[in-house]
Amino acid sequence: MSLTFRRGLTTMASLKKATKVVCIGRNYADHIAELNSAKPKQPFFFLKPPSSIILPGEGPVIRPRGVDMHYEVELALILGKRVRDHDASDLKGALDAIESYALSIDMTARNVQNEAKKKGLPWDIAKGFDTFLPMSKLIEKSRIQDPHNIELYLKVNDEVRQNDSTNLMLFQIPRILSDISKVMTLEAGDIVLTGTPKGVGPVVPGDVMRAGIRVDGKELEEAKIEIAVEESTRSYEYAET
Repeated sequence: MSLTFRRGLTTMASLKKATKVVCIGRNYADHIAELNSAKPKQPFFFLKPPSSIILPGEGPVIRPRGVDMHYEVELALILGKRVRDHDASDLKGALDAIESYALSIDMTARNVQNEAKKKGLPWDIAKGFDTFLPMSKLIEKSRIQDPHNIELYLKVNDEVRQNDSTNLMLFQIPRILSDISKVMTLEAGDIVLTGTPKGVGPVVPGDVMRAGIRVDGKELEEAKIEIAVEESTRSYEYAET
């Protein structure tokens, strides 16, 4: 399978060369409730390393030993230009800054994250393991006319776990890009994950995750993700900090 099928600045292969992956947390009210978290007053974001990206056909998601690993399906924005100090009221400017879209699964080591929250520690380990960001093929902008009105879904072993519209986002894309770019300049090729709806939960070795996007009820073939889960054979094993 070619990873450079696409015209434009960004190709599948170049996704891993993004300077950063910025993730919006707590952007769907029901997801906030299911994790017993506080509703943010402004967009809240964190980073995942580009090394966590796994592209279609590259292999399974690997669960580190001792980790309670959860899925979180999200719409990803692939930026086509530098964004700095974006005006939150500028919808056209925000959409113009997006070169393409992708579907992603923000894998999370939930027990590691919960410990970090409890002790006031960073979340980096919980989000940053290798293979912790499965991504779909790139989706041309013309295929998603309104990114605030598409349906995201994720299944585990053909059982639907997540299925909601992006119209439920608490903070829409212009506000997201505004708040991020006032703190850190977004570069062409950077990836922004827009948050996950309710229904997050664990997967274990032997499970298969399938995720996708529907626009006006129709499936986008290029947005489909199908990826298995396997146990790690590496030396890392989670232990309390």
